[in-house]
Amino acid sequence: MFRVAVIGASGLLGRAVVRELAAVTDWQVVPTAFRHGGPQEAVLDVRDAHAVNAFVEREAPDAIVLAAAERRPDVCEHDPAAARALNVDAVRSIATAARQRGAWVLSISTDYVFDGTEPPYDIDDTPNPLNAYGQSKLEGERALLETSDNALVLRLPLLYGPIVGWHESAVTSLVPAIVASAQPGAPAAPMDAWATRYPTFTPDVAFLIRELLLRFADGAPVCGVAQWSGDEPMTKYDIAQRLAQALGVQARLLAQPTPTDSTPRPRDCHLDSSRLEALGMGRRTPFDAAIRAVLDAFTISGERR
Repeated sequence: MFRVAVIGASGLLGRAVVRELAAVTDWQVVPTAFRHGGPQEAVLDVRDAHAVNAFVEREAPDAIVLAAAERRPDVCEHDPAAARALNVDAVRSIATAARQRGAWVLSISTDYVFDGTEPPYDIDDTPNPLNAYGQSKLEGERALLETSDNALVLRLPLLYGPIVGWHESAVTSLVPAIVASAQPGAPAAPMDAWATRYPTFTPDVAFLIRELLLRFADGAPVCGVAQWSGDEPMTKYDIAQRLAQALGVQARLLAQPTPTDSTPRPRDCHLDSSRLEALGMGRRTPFDAAIRAVLDAFTISGERR
């Protein structure tokens, strides 16, 4: 039986991957969580190389999807050592253990490996990260590909999807401010109107990952570097307007035409997805339909309906 380990299965993308792979009835999925594993989840601290090696030896996966990472740019900027432990050292440990097992590894990376000055970016374009997060993810890419030739880096942009709290995505994290701005007498909510983003739906990414796993299982793995992205360019201000419409609130939003983040961020890192598109892979759900599906699972207070 084909076995897939999903490392970081309790996160935004990891949950979507586990849900998607559950539809493949003749596969065995082994999900992991960092601290509090659910009934079907193994607890694994990916920063512990001995624990990683023991996990791979015990579970003997044919493939590993690595969705665990430190993704918060501000956190990475203030604690680059902690970011490196998750985004670089853990990737190398997993790749080393997988190589010994003969397992294929798919590791998630980011559009922030680029500086955002000359989009769109092809897989062969030279990375030039502007912040510690992008640098750590770039070093993680190199750690994976230097350790194993049976591996794929999958670069992704801003993600959103089914959530357990508004904070899980930089898309849904805007909701509380949007709702608050609609209250009588409330000030307008400032929203970045400088950087262009390409929100990408996690169930679409999970569908793509299942396609990539199927190719590996069929003896035709995709290795090296690949990229996938939504195709609707938006600033946070644009996203907030569409969220307000989906929520049915009269939000007061203030467009900010210059960057205000303390951590530098690239202006436009649009990822070229042509390598995977040429293979006939992937799908894209329109943003408005996808975000409505996400919001329909929540009330304004953040509780499930």
